[in-house]
Amino acid sequence: MCLEEGTQSAWLYELLRPHVEEVVVTVPPKRKGPKDDLRDALARANELRLGSLEKVVYKAPRRFSGLRNAVGAYNMLTRDVVRARNRLKAVYRSRGIVTNASIYGEQTRGRWEKKLPVSHRRLAVTVAGELDALLQLQKESEDWLLEEAKAHAIVQKLSTVPGMGLIRTAQLVAIVVTPHRFRKVRQFWSYIGLGIVTRSSADWVNYDGKWVRTQTIQTRGLNRNRHPQLKAIFKGAATTVIAQYPGHPLHERYQRMLRSGIKPNLAKLTLSRQIAAAVLSMWKHQEEYDPEKARSQKRA
Repeated sequence: MCLEEGTQSAWLYELLRPHVEEVVVTVPPKRKGPKDDLRDALARANELRLGSLEKVVYKAPRRFSGLRNAVGAYNMLTRDVVRARNRLKAVYRSRGIVTNASIYGEQTRGRWEKKLPVSHRRLAVTVAGELDALLQLQKESEDWLLEEAKAHAIVQKLSTVPGMGLIRTAQLVAIVVTPHRFRKVRQFWSYIGLGIVTRSSADWVNYDGKWVRTQTIQTRGLNRNRHPQLKAIFKGAATTVIAQYPGHPLHERYQRMLRSGIKPNLAKLTLSRQIAAAVLSMWKHQEEYDPEKARSQKRA
């Protein structure tokens, strides 16, 4: 059975899995032209028959369900807090008022509201009230997330990786669920969005009337088919190591890359890939982070 990814796909997967040999959840490619349920169903059935499904979504609805719900609530409220802050700042920008972070504080926003015309002041107060309510809910969701994270031993083990922490690790575990989805670390890098693309549609040349692929290997950037939140997790972990872990083997490796002439953005990318490789290995072997192993690895 083949299903399209959607709000109810996890529930349908759990409901139907015992009754069929295999349930496949997929994200259909965007296509132009007429669309209806019958065309979509026939297209998915044909792709399943030919084994040509482009994006298959991993489903494990009963594993880490509490942690995944806590992560979902935390992520939603974090996004809502950012939106509320942007709305509040937009009220001041609409009147040409240059602001700073003090417009968000309960104790300091009063003097900012006095700079607004009376017609705009009530709007600022309303949006600020929305922000206060969301901040309280975000704090409660963070407490829930940390409570769920501490209940799982693997989250505590993986959080020992420099730059990860409980929140990033909980988000990672909730998304990936199991490391055995990835046979090699390169597959994990591609899933995150840290895979390096070396091919393009322009790699073909006409040689004696035949089109052949050139042997020149050139990097084309990172793969775009990725999980954006996982990419943010590992790049954020690399940023934390660079800023807050002076003297650590990973930080020393980053400095060595800079001294060898590698650009800072590429050195940070390499560091993100190394952290992701360490996390995957630790997860598969159920072990905590060992800085001596990082120190003994070859220089990047």
